[in-house]
This record gives sequence, structure tokens and C-alpha cells, in this order.
Amino acid sequence: MTENYEQYTNEDNAELKIERTKIKTQAPAYAGFWMRFWAYLLDLIMVFSINGMIIKPIFRGIGVSLVDTGFFSAYGIVSGIVFYAYFILMTKYFQQTIGKMVFGLKVIPLNEKPLSWGTIIFREGIGRYISATITILYAIVAFTPKKQGLHDIFADTSVVHERRNITEPAYL
Repeated sequence: MTENYEQYTNEDNAELKIERTKIKTQAPAYAGFWMRFWAYLLDLIMVFSINGMIIKPIFRGIGVSLVDTGFFSAYGIVSGIVFYAYFILMTKYFQQTIGKMVFGLKVIPLNEKPLSWGTIIFREGIGRYISATITILYAIVAFTPKKQGLHDIFADTSVVHERRNITEPAYL
């Protein structure tokens, strides 16, 4: 290892040595289809748990029928709001949902600007609706270079592995 120093003097004419270092940046490790799939399943468990432990008891308490199931029932509308609110708020404030936290994934903007409300609402709201409506579109995550889903491409975001500790093998 070579050391590069620049010489500086302080007020007492004592010599100070400052080491120049090069900072190496690694390309992000994009999260593939299966990691994102398992994180999404865990997020669905979280949303269904919220609905089951909070929304259903409230509806039962105020006497609203849960028998009328369907997307346009009162329970269906509130469940949909909880679903989208979970993804939008978690991604905005933490850049990851609980499923992504468990699997060490994080949503990053590709344009190096902070994630704005507009970007998050578009990615998690509109993009997730499109991906849920036409499920096969989510599979494009497996085939794009930056492992982006359709909602990521539209919002100019991607999902990466948050922690990337690379260790050298012991035999080298």
C-alpha cells in the first residue's frame, strides 16, 4: 500500500500530514424477483393482520355487516385504503416496508433525488394497482437489468439490497 501525503503547517509551524484516500463506490446490488416476492408476501401478511386485528373489530363494533364481501363493500374499500396506505407511508418514511426490512431491501431513486410524495404515490399507488391487475407484468423484474418492475420503471426507482457485506474467502 502506498501512502500519499500532503504537507501542511499549522500555527506553530509543526508539520501536519494528511493522507489522501480514494473512496470506492460499489454498484448497488439490485434485488431480484424472488427476494421481492418473499418481501411482498410478508407485507401482505402485515396488511391482512392490520385488517383482521383493527378494521374488522371496528366494523363489528359499529354494526357494519362483513357479510357483504367484495371490492365495493364498505369493508373492501377500507381494506383497500389500508393496503395502499401501508405501502405508501412505509416507503415514504422508511424507503422500505416491513417485508423489505426483514429481507434487507430498500427502494432507491435512480435519479439521485430524494423520493418525493408524487414518486411514492405513483410507484406504490398507481404502479401497484397496474401490477396487481395484470399480474404477469410483475414478472418483468426477473428480466430487466436493474431488476425493475413496471411500477419501478415508471417511477424511476429500483429495489436494492440494503446491506452488502462482501468478505473474501478464507482460501485466498
